[in-house]
Amino acid sequence: MNFILIVSDTFRRDHLGCYGNDWISTPHLDRFAQKAIVFDRAYAASFPTVPNRRDVFTGRYTFTYSQWAPLPPDEIVLAQVLSEAGYATMMILDTPHITENGFYFDRGFTGWEWIRGQETDRWRTAPAYPDFPCDKSKLRSPERIVKVHQRNIHWWRYEEDTFVARTMREACLWLERNYKQHEKFFLYVDTFDPHEPWDAPEWYVRRYADPNYKGPKITYPIYGPTDYLTKEELQHCRALYAAELTLVDRWVGHLLERIEDMGLLEDTMVIFTTDHGFYHGEHGLIGKSHITPEESRYVPLYEEVARIPLMIYFPGAKPRREAAFVQPVDLMPTILELAGVPNPGTTQGISLAPLLKGEKIHTRDFAITSPTIIHYGAGGCRITLTTEEWAFICAPSVQKEGEVVDKAVDGHSKRERLGLRVPSELYHLPSDPHQQKNVIEQYPEVAKELRQKIVSWLEQVGTAPELIEPWK
Repeated sequence: MNFILIVSDTFRRDHLGCYGNDWISTPHLDRFAQKAIVFDRAYAASFPTVPNRRDVFTGRYTFTYSQWAPLPPDEIVLAQVLSEAGYATMMILDTPHITENGFYFDRGFTGWEWIRGQETDRWRTAPAYPDFPCDKSKLRSPERIVKVHQRNIHWWRYEEDTFVARTMREACLWLERNYKQHEKFFLYVDTFDPHEPWDAPEWYVRRYADPNYKGPKITYPIYGPTDYLTKEELQHCRALYAAELTLVDRWVGHLLERIEDMGLLEDTMVIFTTDHGFYHGEHGLIGKSHITPEESRYVPLYEEVARIPLMIYFPGAKPRREAAFVQPVDLMPTILELAGVPNPGTTQGISLAPLLKGEKIHTRDFAITSPTIIHYGAGGCRITLTTEEWAFICAPSVQKEGEVVDKAVDGHSKRERLGLRVPSELYHLPSDPHQQKNVIEQYPEVAKELRQKIVSWLEQVGTAPELIEPWK
């Protein structure tokens, strides 16, 4: 069996038609969902971008022992194991963080292609002073990120110049060049879109924007509370993001159509997923953390960020919805089992192969989503545990004091204050799916039980005792 894994960064689950959205056009992924097994309880594990990819590549919950960091040379990764088993393995990506500055996530692949220019990629040097999309006071890291991005896209003229278009076209070309060249292959395709800066062509934006809007085009809003945005500006941010989603759908659809046209669906498993979502005013936040010139810290990982889309096409399987709890760490053991390749014994995920074949299996009782816990208490780090009934956002009971340097979210070093006192939160999902009412005071015993589940789970996955202690 061949495998194609497509990752689209920051793609909100509830913005897909197949997950209930009724105002954003995603026809290609919705059509794919009709052929696939659609997972309704897929949750991110390690957060955000780089830790997520490390989970996918290693099959391990890496937030328990690592932070935003390069891939170590001694950690066993999926591409390496498949390559040693005779697979042609290829990575095609425009997501910069896992290959720029020596992060080495290309390790183990037979070949790899980096589509240059996204976000922080130090690619082009002209124009020296590019135009900003709006007043810099409303942009996150305008000099370090937005200016670099504006230089990198200055040459764009057509939709085909956009990052997701170039990445998906390159994936199609790889399939054509390698048609019948290899007995078996693993193709990993990773696009940073719809991650900001939002830069979809204007005709996509017009589908969602208020035609009377005359305000700024805030393509990379400051992460944190939305109080610096007007109601109209926030709504336009939603429109810019929706436009980027439709652009991604259009070009991922181009790849999916090429896969189908080439007859690869007969013996190829195709996966579409993301790393996390994004807040657009929910819980009073925009972004996925709090990053201002004055302060950098984490925010709670609610459903909008923690719950992710996951769709798997498996040849011969009947399309259906699947309620099992699944996480990114499950992809490596699943692929290895279906490839007939021995698992190296280092993975912590659960193989979904029996489930894909129609067997009834129990995966897990809950999902765990978290930033790194190495610096417990750093920037308000909390672990989110989700069951069918509850979402428990757990703060450490003991917190260090001082300051650490963290590169999470964008790869830039940021100072985070330790000992930031943040509360735990508890939500009853059946009655409060949007997590509006924190009921931890009404159900302290539930919170206590779920905290113990977190501690027991951390012990089971081999977390260092000194990192477990603060969560007790």
